[in-house]
Amino acid sequence: MLCQEDFKPVTLADRAFFESHYALYPQTHSDNTFTNMVCWSHFTQYRYAYVNGNLILACTTAGVTRLHPPIGPYNPVLMRALIRLALDMGDDNKPLILIDPGTAQRIKEIDPDLMLVPELNRFEYVYRALDLAELPGKKYLKIRSQINKFRKNYLYTIETITPSNREEIMEFLVKWCESKRCEDDFILSHEIEAIFYAIEHFIELPLQGLLIRVNSQVGAISLFERLNANTALIHFEKGLPEYKGIYKAINAETAAVLVSEVEYINRESDLGISGLRKAKLRYHPHHMVEVCSLKRRACFPFIT
Repeated sequence: MLCQEDFKPVTLADRAFFESHYALYPQTHSDNTFTNMVCWSHFTQYRYAYVNGNLILACTTAGVTRLHPPIGPYNPVLMRALIRLALDMGDDNKPLILIDPGTAQRIKEIDPDLMLVPELNRFEYVYRALDLAELPGKKYLKIRSQINKFRKNYLYTIETITPSNREEIMEFLVKWCESKRCEDDFILSHEIEAIFYAIEHFIELPLQGLLIRVNSQVGAISLFERLNANTALIHFEKGLPEYKGIYKAINAETAAVLVSEVEYINRESDLGISGLRKAKLRYHPHHMVEVCSLKRRACFPFIT
């Protein structure tokens, strides 16, 4: 019923298909977004199959392929076929990933012996947009203080990202990458490539953006999109380190734009990076987007 030959690459030309399907089945995790898939295609090759009204994603990184659960009307036969395909593919220890709690429950109903494990590094942080925009109360006192210092120390303006400032943003990204020594950092070297792609194809993607100019020069940017009816997703947020407090400022300015449109802002996962986790926790998330993976056993049950 389901095999690897059913999958084809995700390309820019598929945007309308993904948007129409996700309008029926809204997403909560950034990894499933069309923007994420095309921007990171240099690092992870994404393919998809459309079976019985369900969208199924396959992602291949460093030669290892993993599958995502079906997105569409629940079909237990298809779910069994997907689990079988995942377990039959390759040697990866976790062949089926990004399983949300509802889907996890259905998988357990199919076979209680299947091992599902939480993927903490893939949990995504979701905040109240109003909290990020207004930073109310004592728990945000330090962040407000840092933003106030930024506003006092620098002459800056806010601007939306458009094709007219694209070249300036590219120059900013080169400068940011040099300051971070991206070539020496595995994650940053791939992330900068994804950001360049996003800017180059800004009009072709469902993106919006904001930038901060300090003394007329681009000092920070944020790229975001509507994830679902009540949530926006921040894909990228970068600032030059010489401007103290600029990350706090671009965060707040972005939230101020989004607060009238959505209730929540998803700021993605921490990738298991300790410093990033601490930074995200300082903003006091409202909730997390929790996911788990199907873990392969030495001997796994036969799924029919």
